[in-house]
Amino acid sequence: MLKDEHTLVIGLKSGSEESYRALYDLWFSRLYQFVLRYVKSEPVTDDIVQETFLNIWIYRESINPCMSFKSYLFTIAYHFLIKELRRQLNTPLMKDYVAFCSELSTCDNETVEKLELKQFQDSLNRAKEKLSPRQRQIFELNKEGNATIAEIAASLSITEQVVRNQLSAALKIVRKELRQYPYLLLLFLSL
Repeated sequence: MLKDEHTLVIGLKSGSEESYRALYDLWFSRLYQFVLRYVKSEPVTDDIVQETFLNIWIYRESINPCMSFKSYLFTIAYHFLIKELRRQLNTPLMKDYVAFCSELSTCDNETVEKLELKQFQDSLNRAKEKLSPRQRQIFELNKEGNATIAEIAASLSITEQVVRNQLSAALKIVRKELRQYPYLLLLFLSL
C-alpha cells in the first residue's frame, strides 16, 4: 500500500470525509472497470460501485489500515457483484430465456454444453492437483462442502487465519488454472 494511501485510510477510519473522497477518486475508475467487465451494464455498475463505497464509509471504523485497501475494496465489490449476478439469473426474463434455449437445444448443443462442463471439471481437477494436500483439503471443504472458515478451523484444529491463508493461496492457483472459464469460475467460487 502506498504511504499516501495508508495515510488516507487512517484518515478515513477516523471519519475524514476528505480522505474518503480522495480514496474514492483514487479507486473509482479501476473498480468501475472491474465491475463493468462482468455485469456489462453501466447503470448496474454505477449501483454496485456506489454501494461498495457507501459500505466503505459506513464500516470505516472496522478498516484495518495495515491491510491492503485495494483488497478490502474489491472484496466488498465482489460480494455485491455476486449478489447482482445471482439476482439476474433469477429474474423471470432470464428464466424464460433459459427455458426457451432449452426447448431449442438439440442433442448437439447438449453435447457441446456437457463437453464444456466436462472440460471445466477436468481443468478444476488438474488445478486441485497443483495444490498442497492441506490447501486442497481446505479448498474442497470450503468450496465443495460449503464449510465456513470457522468450521474448517475447528475440524482441522488450526487457526482461522491459517485457513484463510491456505484458502487464499489455493484460490490463486485455481483462478490461474481456470482463467479460460471466467463465468463458470465466478459462479463456482461464489458458492
